[in-house]
Parts: sequence; structure tokens; C-alpha cells
Amino acid sequence: MPQRKRASIGDSSHTPAFLFDLDGTLIDSVYQHVIAWREALEETGLSLAVWRIHRRIGMSGGLLVQALGREIGRKITKKQAQELQDRHAEVFKRYRGKIEPLPGAPELLAYLSKVNVLYAIATSGTPEGTDKVFQALGLRPEIPVITRRQVERAKPDPDLFLAAAASLNVSIAKAVVVGDSVWDLLAARRAGCLGIGLLSGGYGREELQEAGAYRVYQDPADLLLHLDEVGVRGTD
Repeated sequence: MPQRKRASIGDSSHTPAFLFDLDGTLIDSVYQHVIAWREALEETGLSLAVWRIHRRIGMSGGLLVQALGREIGRKITKKQAQELQDRHAEVFKRYRGKIEPLPGAPELLAYLSKVNVLYAIATSGTPEGTDKVFQALGLRPEIPVITRRQVERAKPDPDLFLAAAASLNVSIAKAVVVGDSVWDLLAARRAGCLGIGLLSGGYGREELQEAGAYRVYQDPADLLLHLDEVGVRGTD
């Protein structure tokens, strides 16, 4: 993926900057990840119900593997953990071409750009194969994208969102995290900023609120309709 430019707009506006998770927040990819993890586990002789895997989506790959090991009741070695992550990545490639933006995601990003609201992407994933989905989202080249490889620790640690805020030259206290999982919202709390939850990743409203979401919406389309509730004023 080509290097993206750092935003140059300063931190003078009262409007918050938005830090978006990717999978389950802007693109409809959570269940493809779940199935890829299940296949990777089964190929190594491990078996786990799909719903249990789903509960861990949004964490970094390393933490996710260790958490799944606890679910199964087995200790996962460092070598096994890396093999599982590599196999998940290979399996996921088969599903990647069919992944689409969630309803309203391109329109939401386009509107934020129209009204000069800063935003960045912060994902626990890696940049491989993202060009097509970024094109479908209408993501402009200057929008920062922070991936797992650029930080020391992934969610639920706050590193991704701290780096995303820094890429926009804004204080994390003036940013708002938008995510679909409890791991996104826990990371937002640890970073010291507000969190908005979306139901599009499969977590329930109460779960997201308990993890720290101060607003919860159905999907990006629903958030777009309610941007005034989160501090964005239109141009009309």
C-alpha cells in the first residue's frame, strides 16, 4: 500500500476529529474474519464454536490467538500463535475480494471531508489487500491509515488510536473513536477520548455502552444521520 500523507490541518476547530476502526465499522468483514480463524484453528486440530471466535474479533492477532487458546483450554506456544496468524491471513485472502463497505460508510467519509472534519483509520489489521476496499470507501490519499505494524501494541491497548490522533496533529482528548467492538471502546477509554459504538460488528448495544460508548448507532449510515449529536455541524 502506498505511503499516505500526514494531514496538515491544525487543532484549532471545536469539532472533534474522528478515528475509525475498519473491520465491522466501515467495511462488512467481521464474519469473514471469524470464518477464516475457524478454518485456521481446525487445520491445526483445534475446534471452537464460531460465536466464541467472534467475541475476540477486534483484538490484535497475537492476543486473539492466546484468548482462543484459553477458550479451548490449551496453551498456545509462540510458534503455534504465529502459524495460526499466518494461516488466518492466507484463508482470509479468499474472502477479501467480496468484502464491501457497510451501508453509508462512503457517504459518511465523503461528508466529513466536505465539512472539513479530520479523520483517520486505525486498524488492527495489516495493509495487504486494502487498496480495493479503500477505493470502494472513496478514501482520499491524504487520509492517514494506521495499521498494526506501525505500533507496539494493538487493541485493547490505545497505541493505534494515539498514533492516529498524532497523524492528524490533534490532541487525543479532542478525538472521538468510532468502533464496532468492545476492544475498540476499551482502547478509546485507555487513550483518554470518547467512543462511539456501531452495531454493525455484531456486539450488542449494552455491551458497547458498558465498554464506554457514549453513543451507539446501527451502522455508518445511522451515524451520518446523527452527526449533530456527536458535535459535527453541517454547512447548510
